[in-house]
Amino acid sequence: MKKLGIVFWVSAVVAIFAATVGLIAPEMFETVTGNIQSFLTTSFGWYYLLTVAIIVAFCLFLILSPVGGIRLGKRTDRPEYSNKSWFAMLFSAGMGIGLVFWGAAEPLSHFAISAPSAEEGSQQALKDSFRYTFLHWGISAWAIYGIVALALAYFQFRKGMPGLLSSTLYPLIGERAKGWMGHTVDVIAVFATVVGVATTLGFGAQQINGGLSYLTSIPNSFTVQFIIIIIVTVLFMISASTGLNKGIQLLSNANLYIAFVLFVLLLILGPTVQIMNNFTNGLGGYLQNFVQMSLRTSPGGEGRDWINSWTIFYWAWWMSWSPFVGIFIARISRGRTIREFLMGVILLPTIVSLLWFAVFGTSAIDASKKNPGIIDLPTEQVLFGVFDQLPFGIILSIIAIILVAVFFVTSADSATFVLGMQTTGGSLNPSFKVKLIWGILQAAIATSLLFSGGLQALQNAAIIVAFPFSILMLIMIYSLYKALMHERRELGLYIRPKKQQK
Repeated sequence: MKKLGIVFWVSAVVAIFAATVGLIAPEMFETVTGNIQSFLTTSFGWYYLLTVAIIVAFCLFLILSPVGGIRLGKRTDRPEYSNKSWFAMLFSAGMGIGLVFWGAAEPLSHFAISAPSAEEGSQQALKDSFRYTFLHWGISAWAIYGIVALALAYFQFRKGMPGLLSSTLYPLIGERAKGWMGHTVDVIAVFATVVGVATTLGFGAQQINGGLSYLTSIPNSFTVQFIIIIIVTVLFMISASTGLNKGIQLLSNANLYIAFVLFVLLLILGPTVQIMNNFTNGLGGYLQNFVQMSLRTSPGGEGRDWINSWTIFYWAWWMSWSPFVGIFIARISRGRTIREFLMGVILLPTIVSLLWFAVFGTSAIDASKKNPGIIDLPTEQVLFGVFDQLPFGIILSIIAIILVAVFFVTSADSATFVLGMQTTGGSLNPSFKVKLIWGILQAAIATSLLFSGGLQALQNAAIIVAFPFSILMLIMIYSLYKALMHERRELGLYIRPKKQQK
């Protein structure tokens, strides 16, 4: 119990301190976080890019390796959830609000506001808008989630260790994983989870407010966003009280159906042929230029601000979310093989994400040509400006607001579950009391970030908190590799049979 107390209380105190500073001294908070973020992106941008490249390469290695057949659990274990429910839960936890928030806004921004490498509004900018959006939401993002989730699931279900980040380092630090060194790792993971999820909750509150403001006379303000956070907090705590197999699973399946309805409606009502052309061309450009885009730093200075604001922000955001998403995906993935797990976590969500951005991004670019005023809308209102140019726009906007709200509840509910696990020694069913505390702290951090600087403060926080966790991720990869190679030798798993000694 001593360990549980240390991790819980240290994490809670750090979270409370961060939220309090943001609320009491918002200008100072914004300035300090902005300076740290600027230093990290300028001095360590190359590090973020290389780290993600290593993660993607390691996932590919595991999929092709003989160890890909190792099961996450005992040899007789089989998946607890159907493929549909499993995918719905991992997708809702992994992307959720972000898809709706950035679905129309990001491709439009890359095309008309700030192009990656070409003149805004040009044909090259159109090509770049989709290949870079696909880069940010594709294989790399899900590989980050997948590798953390895999390490956790492997050590928890295969090796019988607690479902904590510190457990993944056991092959390297041994029993010290249960001492102060392990506590430190778990506290960093908890704080990364809190800030990463709070960032997304902030986006969700902004977009719900943006939609309501666009459709009604409700102002787009911090006060309204604060009220939205309170209402949604109450809703996700009600869901959290029902447990994993009821609240989260039901809401995740509902998310999938609502998102599918919105996707199909926009595909039909939008410029369908153009959507499919942009998807196909964007996919080809993404695959063809994947390595170059992934490692692009613009050392000469031209385009570096764009890379800092987009690619490095996204890599940091995915890293800050990876403890939460990783632990949650690991929790629902017992019984799957490593190969099945990685292909399911990386490939299918990537395909869905790319199709989503092709539909929403193309519709946004097409709508902006009819009404250039859409380009000047705040990020959280772009989607509703696009819907306004389509038949049944009001209905589409209402569906989108409902989808964001349900994603909001699902993400927050999943996060309280994960934070409860991390601060109760890896318990598979943390108490409602612990989840309630973390639910309130999540809402407080999201409120603090919105109050101290809105969208920019959210991005700053994600980049900063991801830096220490990225170091842990690299250590975790080496630890997992060491454990898997040891088991490969034990099981005699080889691509080709070993030569017999004469």
